[in-house]
Amino acid sequence: MTNRDVRTDTTSPLLEVAGVSKSFRGLRAVSRASLEVARGEIVALIGPNGAGKTTLFNLVAGSLAPDEGTIRFHGASIEGMRPDRVCEAGIGRTFQIVKPFADMTVLENAMVGGFRGTADARLARSRADRALKGLEMWPLRDRPASALTLPDRKRLEVARALATEPTLLLLDEVMAGLRPTETDQMVAAFKRLAAEQGVTILLIEHVMRAVMALAQRVYVLHHGEIIASGTPQQVTSDARVLESYLGSGTPH
Repeated sequence: MTNRDVRTDTTSPLLEVAGVSKSFRGLRAVSRASLEVARGEIVALIGPNGAGKTTLFNLVAGSLAPDEGTIRFHGASIEGMRPDRVCEAGIGRTFQIVKPFADMTVLENAMVGGFRGTADARLARSRADRALKGLEMWPLRDRPASALTLPDRKRLEVARALATEPTLLLLDEVMAGLRPTETDQMVAAFKRLAAEQGVTILLIEHVMRAVMALAQRVYVLHHGEIIASGTPQQVTSDARVLESYLGSGTPH
């Protein structure tokens, strides 16, 4: 399958995950999970630790192949494709544990993503420049990655993924450990990316402050199964969600 093959259908949801399951040594991490993300949407995937959220991301990104079910992007099947092919098709992702190349500058780190599908350093630089400017990191471009604060390392992780020029950006807990003001800054940056660059976002997030402010729709994963979906307001008032994840009190 070529990159062009993946990008032909403009009528279906951008991402369709249908009945996907994945087990490890008999333990089912994801069980017949289904979700859809439309073009231009910001969708959150929430759930308790160990619910299978990152496993589901790995299935979409090609790091794992599903045991059953289908994953379609731009209307074309991508399940079982190698991660580099999935990235070439237009899906960029971040990782929960940020590991920038410490001895490289911020710009050089972003250029790693910019080399997606090309050996042209000028093109990679152009992609990296745009990603850093979109995340307001341009003033830090010559700083060693090792000198960055946690919030800036998180932003650099996003910039490296964004430099691949994705249609769909998968964000894995990029706001974990941030202060409320830092979270608000990240939320504002993602809203700009969606509005100005047309990037569709699917994010895993525990910070409900960010989910409530950012997501248009939310899916809740529990023991590998999708137990609820809807707007943030609908999901946070769902009795099953309150019991399994948010607790019995009012969500913050």
